[in-house]
Amino acid sequence: MVGERSPLGIIAGGGPFPGQVARAAMAAGRQVFIVALEGFAEPSIVGPYPHATVRMGAAGRILALLREAKCHDVVVVGPVKRPSMLDLRPDAEGVRLLARIGRAAFGGDDGLLAAVLRVLGEEGFRVLGAHEILTEALAPAGLLTPNGPDAAAQADIARGLAVLRALGAADVGQACVVQQGIVLAVEAIEGTDAMLARAGSLARAGPGGVLVKCAKPGQDRRADMPAIGPGTIRAATKAGLRGIAFEAGATLLADADATAEAARESGLFLLGTTMEETI
Repeated sequence: MVGERSPLGIIAGGGPFPGQVARAAMAAGRQVFIVALEGFAEPSIVGPYPHATVRMGAAGRILALLREAKCHDVVVVGPVKRPSMLDLRPDAEGVRLLARIGRAAFGGDDGLLAAVLRVLGEEGFRVLGAHEILTEALAPAGLLTPNGPDAAAQADIARGLAVLRALGAADVGQACVVQQGIVLAVEAIEGTDAMLARAGSLARAGPGGVLVKCAKPGQDRRADMPAIGPGTIRAATKAGLRGIAFEAGATLLADADATAEAARESGLFLLGTTMEETI
């Protein structure tokens, strides 16, 4: 286990990973306290653990809760859709922190997250990555399924990686769908599942496309790492895709066994690759 034995603070967005981080920390003998972001964290995920639900703009309340719980280390995990400033409704502390974040609040998601992590550090917390707690959840290199990509799918993967390198440099998206060399969709603010639904409506006749996911170049991996789970498999299957390629060592797998089994049942390939090569 990384760090001290003080309770681990978890700032929780959506999905299963906040619960997985909490479970792993407690299995290693460490207590946890979850700040569940209202409208994003799932009650069934955070419910078994000590937690409080707080709206995102209540920064003063979030910091106070973490301090009251005597948390020194904090993990920020789980997807959160970026709110508008009107919806954010920052409290007095939130206004102060937004001033410290500055222009990053109006830039790309990665720049904003990096600024948030910096401010948490300035407030006395040590920010850890979910992958430092969930070491077993880091996606490995190579095939996780019996079937792999053919030459056409490998070409689509290479195309997707090139697109994501370019977009990542502009702090836009961690995923795209490519079919027969054509980029059907690129992930923006909507998230992977919504992008996959859009890609399915744009699919061409012939062999299905591939989903490619990877971290942005230079991304701080303590927050917003790419993630794949059984839900991703279901959405990719519904979109008519043939497989998923992800950046090995930089992607989190939610329940790796269930994810691989779902892919096998759906006939999709799962391939851990790098930004430089496809297989």
